[in-house]
Order: sequence, then C-alpha cells, then structure tokens
Amino acid sequence: MKESFSISLTDWQKFLHFIFKEFNVYAPIETCGIIDYHIISSNNYESICYNRPKPVTPLKFFFLPVRENVVKDSKSDKTNMILGIPSCDLEALNILDEIYLNEYYTDPYYKNKRENTILIGTDCYNILKNCHCNAYGVKPFPTSKDDISLSLLDDRIYLFINNDKVKSLVAQLKKQAEIRYSTNIDYDRIDAKRKNIETLLKKQNSTLPDYYETGELIKKSDNPIWDDYSKTCVSCGACATACPTCTCFLLIDKPGFEKVRQLDACQYPGFERIAAGEDPLNKRPIRFRNRYLCKYVWKPSKFNSVACTGCGRCIDSCIGKINKNELFQELANKVLI
Repeated sequence: MKESFSISLTDWQKFLHFIFKEFNVYAPIETCGIIDYHIISSNNYESICYNRPKPVTPLKFFFLPVRENVVKDSKSDKTNMILGIPSCDLEALNILDEIYLNEYYTDPYYKNKRENTILIGTDCYNILKNCHCNAYGVKPFPTSKDDISLSLLDDRIYLFINNDKVKSLVAQLKKQAEIRYSTNIDYDRIDAKRKNIETLLKKQNSTLPDYYETGELIKKSDNPIWDDYSKTCVSCGACATACPTCTCFLLIDKPGFEKVRQLDACQYPGFERIAAGEDPLNKRPIRFRNRYLCKYVWKPSKFNSVACTGCGRCIDSCIGKINKNELFQELANKVLI
C-alpha cells in the first residue's frame, strides 16, 4: 500500500508558505465565480480551492504553452508544483506523454517541463453539469500520473505518496508538521465520498455511449446531424483550446532564427489549407465532424490512451452552445430506433 498520512490544514498552509522560495506553486482559486490556477503566494495561499472541479485552464498549458520559442532555453530556476489537479486532466497526460515522450520523437521542451513539475492530484467532491469522465472509464479521483494525491476532510489534509520523486519534499513536510498515519477508518471515509461521486456521475451520464461506442456511432453517422449541430459553430476553436488532450500546433519561423510553436485548432478556417488553396475541411460541417473523428476514431487507432477524458470543457466554453454529449446521445438513439 502507498504511504499515506494526514496533517492539519493549518500545518499544510504553513508548509506551503515555507516552500514558496523553492517552488513555483500553482493551485485553483475562485475569482468571480470562476476556478482557475493561480501562482500561490503569501497573499492567497489560504484561498486555495480543494476537491472542487475543475480549473478553467487545462493542465496541458503547463507543458505545452499557447506560444513558445522552441530554439531558446526555456528552463526555469524553480521546479513547478501544481496542486489540485482533477483526474480528467491527469488522465489526459497519458496521451500527451505517448505523443511527446515517444521513444523516437521525444520533445525535449515537453520532457523538461514534465520532469521539473510535481503533480498533486485531488478527488472531486462534487460534479458539474457537463462532467462525464466516468463514461470514458476515468475515475473522479486520481489513479495515475500524479506524484501525490490529496483530499481535504474535516480540516485535515490527507496525502497519498505515489512515487520517490517527492521523497525529499515529503521528508521536509514530516519535519515541519505533526503527521498522523492513515487508518482504515480514514480510507473508508474517503472511499465513501468517492463512491457517492461515482453514483452521481453514473446517474447523470446514464444515456451517454462509452468512448469506443461513440467512435462507431460517428463513423456510421450521416451528414444531416453534423449540418444541424454545426449551425451555431463560429469556428472560434475554444473547444480545442480548452481540451486537455488537443495538441495541434503551428511552427512559425521568424527573423533571428526564432522558431515559435503556437497552439492551433482544427476548427479554425484554413486549418488544412494546402498548396493552390485546396482545403478538404473548408466546409464548416466537415470541419466540425473532423474534430470528433480525430478524438474518437483516429486517435484510438494510433494510441493506447483515450483522447477525451470527459472534462466537459469543450461544452462549457462553446460560444455556439453546442453540447457534444447531446449529439452523441442523439446518435445512439437513432441506432436504437
């Protein structure tokens, strides 16, 4: 069993205050009703949101910035520590790692950021309207990729240590805080919360087809449904930008041997424009369907990890109010008729 123990919330906050000088600490904070990652300092460390889904910004931006110069050394003097990461974002790292840490085509910038970041995952103690991680086999609590898993119960922080990467950090924590090793009662309380959230998710997403069934439905679908759902799409690319697994980018050459990698999105007009102006995705419904073909059909054929972890950010961020879950449920209903 992994090492686990708890400390008081007060001791945890004191420890955070102590490590600011060693780490860039990021954590979710609510501002004007919106939860997002903020750099943590002595001014805001008491305002961290624990066990609440989900930061607006996907975790991927810590490793794949919207824009970066890939011919300059981008190493930081400090290690990043990211606190309060939901499971949907942690699971998204599986496919990002497959792509960017490939044995033959390793991205050194991505690798450096991954190796110099400590990930602290967190359970979700409630669900949002568009959360559907369970439909794609993702749990609402960390199961992989995080170095430490965290839960807050009754003003005590419960920590589950997942690897030796944080060995020295944990040693520092033990020196400064009074720890209490977890008991079966602690495990049972946390497990009860997890089962409750799983029950809520199962009820909310009971009619949503699973990941691989969705791929089959998309392949068999006809044009009218894509024409209908894409009517309000404004090609803003918010869905791809907010997605924790979408990673398309442009490489832009600039004077002075500056090569900039910039986030791109398949919903932008001209995304697949080639020589002589040809563009196989020039029509909006085709471009719209192409995104889902990529996530549910082509990615599964090339990678072992799912390309959608059910975070729901694409639905939350859509200006056109397009709900992909409603689309997939409609596809499933047509098959049953």
